[in-house]
Amino acid sequence: MQQSGSVINNQPLVAQEEEAIDLLAYWRVVYRRRWGIAGLAFFITLLVLVIVYMMTPVYSSSVSLVVEDNKSKFSTMAVVVNSGLRQERTYYQTQVEMLQSRVLLEAVVDRLKLTSNPLFNASAQPSLLGGLMSGMGIDSAKPKVRDEGKVREAIASKLDSMVSIESNKTSELIRIVVQSTDKAMAAAIANAVADTYIELDLEARYKMTQKATGWMNARLVGLKDNLDKSEHALQSYREQHNIINTKELELGGATSQLGAALGNLTAARLARAQAQINLDQVRRARGNEVALPMVQRNPLVASLMGAVSEHERKISELSNRYGPQHPKLLQAQAELKQARENLRLQVADVVSGFEREYEMARANESALAGSVAEAKQSIQGSNRKEYELSALERDVKTNQELYNVFMGELKGTAAVSDMQTVVARVVDPAIVNDIPIKPRKLLIVNLAFVLSLLLGIAIAFLMEYLDNSVRSAEDAERKLGLPLLAAVPMVELANGISAGLLYRDAPKSLFAEAIKTIRTGIVLSGIDHPKKTLVVTSSVPGEGKSTVAIDLALAHAQTKRVLLIDADMRRPSIAKVLGLNNTHPGLSMLVLGMEKLENCVYKIEGSTLDVLTAGSIPPNPLELLLSEKFKALLVELGEKYDTIIIDSPPVQLVSDAVVLASMATGVIFVLKADATPFQLARRAIFTLQRGGAVMFGVVLNKANFRNEEYYGGYGKYNYHSYYGADEDKSASKA
Repeated sequence: MQQSGSVINNQPLVAQEEEAIDLLAYWRVVYRRRWGIAGLAFFITLLVLVIVYMMTPVYSSSVSLVVEDNKSKFSTMAVVVNSGLRQERTYYQTQVEMLQSRVLLEAVVDRLKLTSNPLFNASAQPSLLGGLMSGMGIDSAKPKVRDEGKVREAIASKLDSMVSIESNKTSELIRIVVQSTDKAMAAAIANAVADTYIELDLEARYKMTQKATGWMNARLVGLKDNLDKSEHALQSYREQHNIINTKELELGGATSQLGAALGNLTAARLARAQAQINLDQVRRARGNEVALPMVQRNPLVASLMGAVSEHERKISELSNRYGPQHPKLLQAQAELKQARENLRLQVADVVSGFEREYEMARANESALAGSVAEAKQSIQGSNRKEYELSALERDVKTNQELYNVFMGELKGTAAVSDMQTVVARVVDPAIVNDIPIKPRKLLIVNLAFVLSLLLGIAIAFLMEYLDNSVRSAEDAERKLGLPLLAAVPMVELANGISAGLLYRDAPKSLFAEAIKTIRTGIVLSGIDHPKKTLVVTSSVPGEGKSTVAIDLALAHAQTKRVLLIDADMRRPSIAKVLGLNNTHPGLSMLVLGMEKLENCVYKIEGSTLDVLTAGSIPPNPLELLLSEKFKALLVELGEKYDTIIIDSPPVQLVSDAVVLASMATGVIFVLKADATPFQLARRAIFTLQRGGAVMFGVVLNKANFRNEEYYGGYGKYNYHSYYGADEDKSASKA
């Protein structure tokens, strides 16, 4: 109970240690498979390195343009011409699109003669066979007829994929970037795109200016003819009607009379309109005319409204001072009523005045309209000539102005055509760049190394996940649910030394220390049972259970009376390991009562250990183990020996181990490291426990102690550093 309490009190410390071990477990997985991970990373990195250095390098060159947005200052027509090329809001984006236009790229193709460049036109480069035959004077192949237009378009499309345009929204700079496998060609294309863009813009504007000039020249001829005809018609009309000065007609009495009448008529109409507006407002406000501003502007109405307000104020004061039937209050109310009546009568009089004013204005307008009609009739004849004369003069003036405008625009357009400004100018021309932009070899190789390293680690963890063997002490406890008694190392044996007697022959070796650890664990596991019967078994053959049983028996024999029994009567191995005679009487004869105990027990030289071999192989080993004679034999042997260690058959092959485990004080389960699937071992342990066995723990056999994983991650504190000097130096690998 004291030991159990100690375990409970240390639970937080154990939890922390397990957490740390979980973190170290990942490192142990990587470290154990480090060479595989490094090999995979090296192979992939080397492969990527070869591929990268076989790739054709791509070079980049760029040219910077500053886009000029200078609008013409010479004429209005120039602005009209340039408006087709420039839009204020989308101007710079338009320039970017123009730099990527097919027309410009095809012009670059023609400028650099790319149709004959093998980099763009593979057919322009003669084949090796064709060159040899041509050198020999043999012309065996007919020249291919190429569609130059399609070739040009194909090269322009390829050029479009090589050219990219970068614009800065905060400045007027446009950057033309060209990528090519030929560094000189990249710079040449970049400069050619910039120069061609400027030249095409100048050419387009020049053509538009020339077109506008031609149109204006043709238009001026017609305008000149129209001006001559209108001037001739005006002069003929004046001569026909003897008109010297048209202004004399305007100074005549009829014209003056008509002007005065028209002025009076206009004023009368305005007066009538204002009177009508006032009357309409009064009519719409019927019952509330006093609220109209034009009514309130009447002095008498304003005075009466003030009186009403004064009476209302007075009544308010008297109401606070006297009761409702007080004479002063009644008198004040009567005065207010009279004042309101006077105000109503005055407002009604003002409204009547508006109606009278409207009628008078309408009558005045009608009279003046008649006077104007009479004046018009009196001068109608004279005005006809004046109208015709004015029309002719307007024609002359219009034609003269139009002619002058076109003449000025023609001169301004001609000046603009001689002083064209470029749409852009080169700020930073492209130069040949000797350093390729891609592939970025160092970055790709480093990235391939990192990714391949991660891939290797992922594969290592996948293999670790798929590995169902038991590798370490922690692995055994976690997967099997039993305490680990010890991890027995993989031993190196000298010639003539048996692993079964290694504890006796090499007492200071790692192997012997592991056996001592198992012995200590067994002693502590059954401290209340000084006499023990132990069964040593495994899940399948070949896991070293017999070796562990022999050496464990030798370890116990140093302090106790110990008997080692070989109960594997199907495939006995203890006699062979210890070099004993197989025909010597053993367990089978003893259980059948055919031999005495003294005749069946061996003494091991150099030890106090007694050994009971299996003896002759019986036809029914399980029946012998289930017999009452065997149980009685165990009781008899238990009285004679302090500890009995039984080497049992594997659990998964036969049921002998389950029968033996049910009779024993405890079971020691041997598991071969890095070999036995933990599912198989767990199933065997479950079978033993279901049969009533008491499991003392697990022994991890043939463990590789060079792997620090077997020490729970504490590599530099392992057995090698502590006992390494005492190992047998003359051993050779078994």
